[in-house]
Amino acid sequence: MRDVSPVVAGGCAAKAVVGEAAPIRATVFREGHDAVGAAVVLTRPDGSTLAVDMVQIEPWGLDIWEAWVRFDAPGDWTFRIEAYDDRWGTWKHNAGIKIAVGQDVELMCLEGVELFSEAAVAAPARSKQRAVIQAATMACVPSAAVDELEALTTDAALDAAMRRFCPRRLVTPTAEFHVRVDRPLAQFAAWYEFFPRSPGARLNKRTKRWVSGTFDDCHPLLERIAGLGFDVVYVPPIHPIGTTFRKGRNNTLTPGPDDPGSPWAIGAPEGGHDAVHPGLGGLKAFQRFVAKAKSLGLEVALDFALQASPDHPWLKDHPEWFTTRLDGSIAYAENPPKKYQDIYPINFDNDSDGIRAECLRLLEYWIAQGVTIFRVDNPHTKPIDFWAWLLGTMRETHPDVLFFAEAFTRPAMMQSLAAVGFHMSYTYFTWRTTRRELTEYLDEIAHETDWVMRPNFFVNTPDINPLQVRSGCEAAFAIRMILAATMSPAWGVYSGFELLEYEPLREGGEEYMNSEKYEYRPRDFTKEPNLDLLMGTLNRLRRQHPALQRIRTAHVHDTTDDQVFAFSKTDGDDRVLVVVSLNDAETRTSDVIVDCEALGLPDDATLILHDELTGADFTWPAGRGTVILTPDQPAHILSVIGG
Repeated sequence: MRDVSPVVAGGCAAKAVVGEAAPIRATVFREGHDAVGAAVVLTRPDGSTLAVDMVQIEPWGLDIWEAWVRFDAPGDWTFRIEAYDDRWGTWKHNAGIKIAVGQDVELMCLEGVELFSEAAVAAPARSKQRAVIQAATMACVPSAAVDELEALTTDAALDAAMRRFCPRRLVTPTAEFHVRVDRPLAQFAAWYEFFPRSPGARLNKRTKRWVSGTFDDCHPLLERIAGLGFDVVYVPPIHPIGTTFRKGRNNTLTPGPDDPGSPWAIGAPEGGHDAVHPGLGGLKAFQRFVAKAKSLGLEVALDFALQASPDHPWLKDHPEWFTTRLDGSIAYAENPPKKYQDIYPINFDNDSDGIRAECLRLLEYWIAQGVTIFRVDNPHTKPIDFWAWLLGTMRETHPDVLFFAEAFTRPAMMQSLAAVGFHMSYTYFTWRTTRRELTEYLDEIAHETDWVMRPNFFVNTPDINPLQVRSGCEAAFAIRMILAATMSPAWGVYSGFELLEYEPLREGGEEYMNSEKYEYRPRDFTKEPNLDLLMGTLNRLRRQHPALQRIRTAHVHDTTDDQVFAFSKTDGDDRVLVVVSLNDAETRTSDVIVDCEALGLPDDATLILHDELTGADFTWPAGRGTVILTPDQPAHILSVIGG
């Protein structure tokens, strides 16, 4: 055997979640012409085992074997593949050929009876399988009619019983390989991001000064988010913000007296990473916020940004944690040409033990406050071995706590961070817009990196104002929402996208004008137009359709218009076909040529489809149909109800 999958480089564990179907593959072959068989043997975290037979898949000449398995418990699993001498398969093949031409019939019957006798002993007494095998034993005699003997080689019930109970010989196992299975939210979730200081923020009529909103002001927004079907609320850093080099509106270096500063400039005399900004209401208000979220079925994700403002207590207590330049100044964060004078990065080469202990203390502190997810800011600027240690430690003590990597960087770094323990990752989705780009990217995340890196498709972030929605038209926003929510099991929205916010700071740039990173942005979520109805519908459909909760079964289908993108996902009998226009301004007409095999249906199947967005029904003969997509109705989410 060779080419076993999944095997992650560096000895890291592959990823899966409870309940999902996942493929295990290997190249299995043997000498000579006798048949070979293979099975996956899974060992659960509790030590019990489960065997799943593998089947050979196309292209046949490459000896590729596969089994789709489901993991039914969280924790650390192992699997091995066992190849064996498939005596039943060899007999079926030989008997099917020889009996038909009257060659070695007596010998074929003798060999068949021997196999049936061994299998009957192994089958449970008084079971249907034993009865089927015993009947075959009685029928396998040279005097039987040819068609009766040939029927033994094609009988489905007999084949199933023999494959299960015929003793396997020459069993050859691989090494054990590791799979880490997490709770479903590690893969399937809808995220909503907002700044808690903005809801409830107001201009004091007497002082003419802005007053921050508090966590208590956010409770109505939590109810709205839960009502739209989201699973996770993510808030940027909630800690005191420094005043030294504070940034003003639109990232200026000259803040006004009301400018609240960037939440990522963490630390002030009021405290550091273990404190709550006083303007947000303090720790008690945060605890009420978490309790309210949980009462609505929401989990709270907290930003974990390992950096400090010049006013952070760390600068006084642990100056060795930072980099002092030759001129005596402390190095601030830079991503040329961007400069972050209000943020000092940590130097992990200085006092590594002390930094690790502090990071562990902070995580334990916020977990005790009810935080179950951490969105980690810029993990690619910290050492990978640090994350391997920290995430490994957290996995031992808090296996249900999840970590989300915000690393928009090179693929090798993103995948390495995922391999050492991050449960999910931001992706390049924001920059994938054409049919070719979407096709290649979906294939990559579904079939190349699926065992390593779980995607989360955010349609926007406070730092990424997507170029493809700069038209400002509702269809552009709807198209990106539909793609994100259906292509990826996890997707996210930063507040304001549903209100069609798009004004850029500068033409061609990705920053928002009047960025919420540097000012209060209270919003009226009832104003029109908005995409609340679409968001709620997408999240409802994602919960109703297990297929949309998966990534490994994604398959792109051909279209006759390169501005129409079509793909499907399956999970058991649940089959969903998504067809989306990539043009927000024009009506597009296209044929969709469905690869029925990818849906588990015959090549010439007539598809009976129900559009989950409009309620319309369609029938596509031979798996081919025509769609007409308009800016008002730019997509079909089709449930395959027959074929």
